[in-house]
Amino acid sequence: MFRNYNFKKYDIFLILIVIALVSCGIIAIGSATQINSTGNTQFRDKQMYGFIFTLVLMIIVSLINYHFIGKFYWLIYAFNIILLVAVKFIGVNTNNAVRWIIIAGIRFQPSELSKIMMVIFLARFIDKNIDKINNLLFLIKLGILVIIPTILIYKQPDLSTSLVLIVILIVMLFVAGISYKYVLAALIIAVPILFGTVWYMQQPDQTIFSNHQVERILSFLYPEKYDTYQTDNSIQAIGSGQLNGKGLYQGTINKYNYLPEPQTDFIFSIIGEEAGFIGCSIVLLLLLLLIIKCLWIAKDSIDLFGMLIISGFVAIISFQTFVNVGVATGIIPNTGIPLPFISNGLSSLLSNMIGIGVILNISLHRKTTYY
Repeated sequence: MFRNYNFKKYDIFLILIVIALVSCGIIAIGSATQINSTGNTQFRDKQMYGFIFTLVLMIIVSLINYHFIGKFYWLIYAFNIILLVAVKFIGVNTNNAVRWIIIAGIRFQPSELSKIMMVIFLARFIDKNIDKINNLLFLIKLGILVIIPTILIYKQPDLSTSLVLIVILIVMLFVAGISYKYVLAALIIAVPILFGTVWYMQQPDQTIFSNHQVERILSFLYPEKYDTYQTDNSIQAIGSGQLNGKGLYQGTINKYNYLPEPQTDFIFSIIGEEAGFIGCSIVLLLLLLLIIKCLWIAKDSIDLFGMLIISGFVAIISFQTFVNVGVATGIIPNTGIPLPFISNGLSSLLSNMIGIGVILNISLHRKTTYY
């Protein structure tokens, strides 16, 4: 499990990027949940203490051989399913969604942990069966294994997180070298399904999608017919920040309650209004550096297993960044998904920090040493 490492390969730069991102997030969360600098600091303090805990956990995970973790991939998958099923029976209802469970007084969101657990499981499962990557029966089996947690998460309901699992699978299959004929076939099938889904959503007797999911999609497609005040307020907030922003605690979003949960889904709007274009650019640049750094480590990974883990994690960070920023700027439909390392939420932070810990361990095994 533990072994002697060449710590010249320990990627301090990656850790510094993560610390910078979370620090930006803590500042933004504090500003989003406080009317002024002396107001309620509960959310900010909780995120800060959570970061200290997860930072220690990240370092511990980084010293555990990722091949050792990979040995328990079926156990990880089973634990993931158990947690998601548990939400159905002992979950806590918040804002008409049952996504959280409380164990030993600690409330957490299993769907967030599901992301990194599925990355590890899929990476090992694909790695062990790489010779079957273009076998149709294997792909069907793989699809079933992903669909099970996807449906469990969707039923909470949490459409955006369930889509993350699909994105993880697609990216990892691409990295593993799936034949382009399957990619083309998937696109041919996906396009009519997408249009069919939009049509079905507009039927008055549809039963698959919840009312708020339908309203969010249709308000994006037909803004003249549906209420779009959240998106409008978000865009106005970002635009009003101009180049330098209005300054911390000077924004209108939190003062006048223009947006629900600004510390999570619309944290980018807070940054845009109070830190301006410069603040938004810094956050996006840090996320881009994180992605590039992870891909650089993947390039030098000693095996496919490590490369797949990193590609899955990068898929999570990239997709969630695109969706969160896309929602805040109005380029995609409104859906709740956290901005990685920035948004408030310890379950999301825990999952991401575990992912970074595993990537740090992969970097300790890499072929080259960076100075």
